[in-house]
Amino acid sequence: MLPAFATLFPAKAAPISGDDRVVHVLNRLTFGPKPGDIEEVKKIGVDAYIDQQLSPEKLPESKAVTDFVSDSSAFKYNPPALYVKYGPPAQKALREELMKSGDGKVDKKDVKTEQKSQYKEIYKEVAQAKLMRALDSPRQLQELMTDFWFNHFNVSINKGLDHIWIGSYEEQAIRPYALGRFRDLLEATCHHAAMLFYLDNWRNSASGDRSIGSTAIGSKQKDGSNENYARELMELHTLGVDGGYTQRDVTELARILTGLSLPRPKNDLDPAGTNMQLGFVYYPKRHDMEDKELLGQTIKGSGPDEIKQALDILAKHPSTAHHISYQLAQYFVADDPPKSLVDRLAKKFTETDGNIREVLSALFHSPEFWDSKYTENKYKNPFRYVVSSLRAIDAQPQNYEVISGFLRLQGMPIYACLTPDGYKNTESAWLNPDALIRRVNFASAVATNKLPGLGDNTISYENLRKTVGSSISPQSLDVIAKQPEQLRPALLLGGPDFMKY
Repeated sequence: MLPAFATLFPAKAAPISGDDRVVHVLNRLTFGPKPGDIEEVKKIGVDAYIDQQLSPEKLPESKAVTDFVSDSSAFKYNPPALYVKYGPPAQKALREELMKSGDGKVDKKDVKTEQKSQYKEIYKEVAQAKLMRALDSPRQLQELMTDFWFNHFNVSINKGLDHIWIGSYEEQAIRPYALGRFRDLLEATCHHAAMLFYLDNWRNSASGDRSIGSTAIGSKQKDGSNENYARELMELHTLGVDGGYTQRDVTELARILTGLSLPRPKNDLDPAGTNMQLGFVYYPKRHDMEDKELLGQTIKGSGPDEIKQALDILAKHPSTAHHISYQLAQYFVADDPPKSLVDRLAKKFTETDGNIREVLSALFHSPEFWDSKYTENKYKNPFRYVVSSLRAIDAQPQNYEVISGFLRLQGMPIYACLTPDGYKNTESAWLNPDALIRRVNFASAVATNKLPGLGDNTISYENLRKTVGSSISPQSLDVIAKQPEQLRPALLLGGPDFMKY
């Protein structure tokens, strides 16, 4: 156990200039600096580095990442194919396989146990891919924004079929649009099987319809209106809780979304189908064909075009521009972001038709982003803390399950936030004594090479200090320098300065 020393470390106050600018941009646009990053940014310049990160398609991806993802079943199959391969239809094949390998007697328990084992492997793959990308991808801003949008459009791996669809959801509905156009991101998440299942829109049908009934994937409920997704689409994904909508708007939006559902296993599971990439099917017979009124605008009953019109209205609404801008400013600047910045970003969002890259460029070049009172004021959530620690020592894990296990202990298991609002990125959500003790113990295990699965990482305190740069205050460095040499890396990684960015 490390000594209690947090109170000895006063908050650092320094103007943003010189090397501080380099460290600040690395802390905010990446999951934390790796060895050599500070020198690289100084060489090309801060502005050039920002431009580089805003265009991830120009940066070659890590070969280790691309090889792992391309070999993973969780990513290479579309949702219907994943359903056939790992969902309920796979139980028959599993039963036959178990019968061949055993004495010919297999009960349901054996099949379910085998299927749970497959689910664990899928989770292991998607969690490892996320950690690998955060640790090693040179496209750090894209990974940060993928993480941001996943929590914004959260689905949980712990809800039924989303266990097999979570990798496809992030890969097909979020990552391609993370720095693109918000309207495209909104449409992709709306239509992906994982979201349709998570917020129950696959159950949403015109009142009295029984044309599909229990034949839809995973369905036992025959029909009826379901407002779960419609409500979160406005409250969380677009307008915000104070965005000016009413319960009537929720009901009308739910009516607009009727018919957007999951395929029927017996008829619609053609993986080559043009609507199979995201895993949705539109059923005209389940749709409410009456006219609707959403946010004061009439939408004529016409079928799937109604959804496009509704998403257009929501994406272009001023409340959406403000809501998204506030969240981005909170993510990159401060838990309570300055109104001046939020207003400016909302204006840019509207002017550029929701171009996320342009909004972020405005944010990164704003005076607020570089204001000294907004540097090193954000508290790392568990995922960011773990990844920044491992990046700082250039760790090459051989066992990612150890890292996933620590995140479970910290209350942030990967892809497993149960509520639709996703994991928070504010200090109040994560700062507590128990979590701090676990972080300090983690830092000690990493620094003393006692964390299983990290391989042999002999850590040089001087190299570590050089990697993190000016993010550790002179006062903290002075305290650490008075401690035994073998304790210094742990004191740095477990200290209060490193908890912030």
